[in-house]
Amino acid sequence: MKLVYEVLKDVKNRNLKADKIKILQENESWALKDILRGSMDSTITWNVPDGEPPYTPNEAQSVPSNLLKKHKDFRFIVKGGEGDKMRAYERESKYVQLLESIHPEDAKLVIDMVSKKKPPGISKPVVDEAFPGLIRESN
Repeated sequence: MKLVYEVLKDVKNRNLKADKIKILQENESWALKDILRGSMDSTITWNVPDGEPPYTPNEAQSVPSNLLKKHKDFRFIVKGGEGDKMRAYERESKYVQLLESIHPEDAKLVIDMVSKKKPPGISKPVVDEAFPGLIRESN
């Protein structure tokens, strides 16, 4: 299975909407959908500061885990999640641990997601068609 950044890179390199949708659907994972929703859904807010935190990116060839497994840790950094009960420094420490345990390109996606920057080459209509109902809008 491809890592999330690999899927999104493939999507970015396609010009046709149908091709983009097909790639997203063929590589569907909760991690991919979490990144898309977390960056585009206005009902989701993050409980850590925007921008790049002080962290040491992992070496691409020696990452101990991947976003396909570690996306579950988003529960510590999303408002309304388990992290709400933690002190800010504990929550931010969990965030840094997540970033340092995954591929550096996936870590960049997570940082962009927290800053509400959508992945390049992907529009909301493409995501809506690939995964209907995934992205919600606040009223």
